[in-house]
Amino acid sequence: MAVDYTVIVVYLAGMLAMGWWGMRRARSKSEFLVAGRRLGPTMYSGTMAAIVLGGASTIGGVGLGYQYGLSGAWMVFTIGLGLLALSVFFSARIARLKVYTVSEMLDLRYGGRAGVISGVVMWAYTLMLAVTSTIAYATIFDVLFDMNRTLAIVLGGSIVVAYSTLGGMWSITLTDMVQFVVKTIGVLLLLLPIAVVKAGGFGEMRDALPTSYFDPLGIGGETIFTYVLIYTFGMLIGQDIWQRVFTARSDTTARWGGTVAGTYCLVYALAGAVIGTAAKVLYPDLANADDAFATIVKDELPMGVRGLVLAAALAAVMSTSSGALIACATVANNDIWSRLRGRTGAGGDHDEVRGNRAFILIMGLAVIGTAIALNNVVEALTVAYNLLVGGLLVPILGGLLWKRGTAQGALAAVTVGGLAVIGLMAGYGILANEPVYYGLLSSLAVYVAVSLATPATDEAVLAAWRERLAGRAPEPAAVPVPAPR
Repeated sequence: MAVDYTVIVVYLAGMLAMGWWGMRRARSKSEFLVAGRRLGPTMYSGTMAAIVLGGASTIGGVGLGYQYGLSGAWMVFTIGLGLLALSVFFSARIARLKVYTVSEMLDLRYGGRAGVISGVVMWAYTLMLAVTSTIAYATIFDVLFDMNRTLAIVLGGSIVVAYSTLGGMWSITLTDMVQFVVKTIGVLLLLLPIAVVKAGGFGEMRDALPTSYFDPLGIGGETIFTYVLIYTFGMLIGQDIWQRVFTARSDTTARWGGTVAGTYCLVYALAGAVIGTAAKVLYPDLANADDAFATIVKDELPMGVRGLVLAAALAAVMSTSSGALIACATVANNDIWSRLRGRTGAGGDHDEVRGNRAFILIMGLAVIGTAIALNNVVEALTVAYNLLVGGLLVPILGGLLWKRGTAQGALAAVTVGGLAVIGLMAGYGILANEPVYYGLLSSLAVYVAVSLATPATDEAVLAAWRERLAGRAPEPAAVPVPAPR
């Protein structure tokens, strides 16, 4: 394992080095939070694909393939569909807004009265996304070093917190590009063909497994519909995804770069399902489907290749973890803390970079602590996605698509949708499908009814909103800070 250990250590050291390099570029709020809005198509596509394809998409995607066969691709496939929809229909308008958070968009659209409540919901979502990604370090480091769960979470989480705190979005962008390359080589170019060959090829796999493993809809229509509702729609409104859209250099970059990333996700989805299907042939009696990835890597790959593929899994987890962490810190600072203090945006000698850096560190420590204490990560992530989709999907898409939507309608939709989801989860169970179904429907009904029953949004607010959407309103000036010596 010495060669494998060397590969992993070099990879982790490289992540920290890029964090230090990114710190020298992050001299303003814009540079720190959205990489100066300067990413071109190549970096934008790579980093967008990296953040949406995390540990759940890699380890979990292979596990679903182990359990259901090719139809196990649907979870990651719906993530790709959501990214494609966001890129084609909404990304250009989102990029032109020149904001930092989803709640700022809601304030612009509805007149400054929707931010705090939506910020709390979005903060809970991004926190739990970061926590569940951080917990995945335990699986990878256990395979590598037979490491204690708590120590694995602290080690992996500390590296992500370190490079994210140092350079913000610039560090995360640079590390995500490396992680994208490592994932592509490790999973698509190495693990996929090796797994298929070890399983005897597709013909042998067909002979060894039930026909349901090769049915595109084998996982079930209701499950697929729920994936679409949660993951496809979740891609449209998540702060972690929008914050990457804000980094695009232009409308064209956001649209076409995101389309490339979404297409890559579809390929990655199928690859994970095929690897999981091959693992089912090789190891038909695993107690836990999510162990399929680690088992096939540990037992079937040659020295050196094994280290690279485990680095790919680590890259998948780190990219999602760091993206969720900076999103969580941005929302906590800009949408909650600043509003509670009565401060919005830069002012005087206030050091925006230092403040956001401190929040990344604080949120990072909270994420590591929560990850150590938490046991059922699936339930925690389900709660977060249900609240996100049930509470925020309607007012966000309504603001982008329906002129008659009002601030009162948006607040009612967030409140009623969120409470409905919580109440229905208590009644039906956290993992049930009904809470997000009925929560979303109640949010939509209340949004339309209250918006039509209240005065239309002030025309001056709508005029300013249209100026932002057209890209004619400049971004507020950020206060630069001296470069580190």
